Amino acid sequence: MTKHIAKTNPIKKLHVTEKSAILSESNAYAFEVTKDATKNQIAKEIARAYKVTPIKVNIVNGKGKKIVSKGKIGRTNAVKKAYVFLKKGDTIDIS
Repeated sequence: MTKHIAKTNPIKKLHVTEKSAILSESNAYAFEVTKDATKNQIAKEIARAYKVTPIKVNIVNGKGKKIVSKGKIGRTNAVKKAYVFLKKGDTIDIS
């Protein structure tokens, strides 16, 4: 069995919400990532892009929400998020 390796950047964008703002005070940041991204790929890319040291990466697969538009039932797109915990003293500029 071969592993699928992402050829592009696994990080889509910083996920800024009220919860992620509270987490950032304790050196944890939320990122939207590609569907095929792994914890190791995410940690390496965060270290390279932001010059910080990730300690732990947790991944959450969010389902799309059900919506009704013009009488038709559909779903919004699913989102994969990664919560990255950094070494004490490291920070990422959210602004």
